[in-house]
Amino acid sequence: MTDLSAFAITKKWPAAHPDRLQLYSLPTPNGVKVSIALEETGLAYEPHLVSFDTQDQLSPEFLSLNPNNKIPAILDPHGPGGRPLALFESGAILVYLADKTGQLLPRDAARRYEALQWLMFQMGGVGPMFGQVGFFHKFAGKDFEDKRPRDRYVAEARRLLAVLDGHLQGREWLVGDEYGIADIATFPWINNLIGFYGAGELVGYADFREVDRVLQAFLARPAVQRGLRIPARG
Repeated sequence: MTDLSAFAITKKWPAAHPDRLQLYSLPTPNGVKVSIALEETGLAYEPHLVSFDTQDQLSPEFLSLNPNNKIPAILDPHGPGGRPLALFESGAILVYLADKTGQLLPRDAARRYEALQWLMFQMGGVGPMFGQVGFFHKFAGKDFEDKRPRDRYVAEARRLLAVLDGHLQGREWLVGDEYGIADIATFPWINNLIGFYGAGELVGYADFREVDRVLQAFLARPAVQRGLRIPARG
């Protein structure tokens, strides 16, 4: 049996199955990227809930794995060279899982980089901008009298949705007909924008029919449906 005792995070979240990949996460748009990818690939894993309510992400044990105190993070007992690998940042984890399994990322070099460009588009644009819309529309920012910050992020969210909408015309997924990590990174954020954040009307989501077409195909996937609920909230 694999020994993960050298990793402090296992003191707070003991591994019942130390031979499986350990996932430390919460079902947020960033968190479910990894649970969906794990469900899609079929890799054996053990999920652990990192509760923001009790500030688990600020605990010394979690910070020992991710000093940036953000979810998700993983600990793979069977990393490169057969040695355990600790990894944070959802985009890096997605690339790692794709490379580890030979799934969800094109093998052709040109298409691989095309997929990576859309992954970076999500990491650098969709996630941060949609998150700001959520802050100013649903959370504390909604009480600000000055609506100019909100409107700035709403305009940028619309611009990003328009980029996606134009790109998806005539395509099944972001990289042609090949579903992969770019889609897994992007569509949980779109789903969150119009669902949990309730900002669909604010950003004029009805204008982006191609985006919604692909979102519905994404949500219909059984692995996505499972991954959106992992780790289960207490």
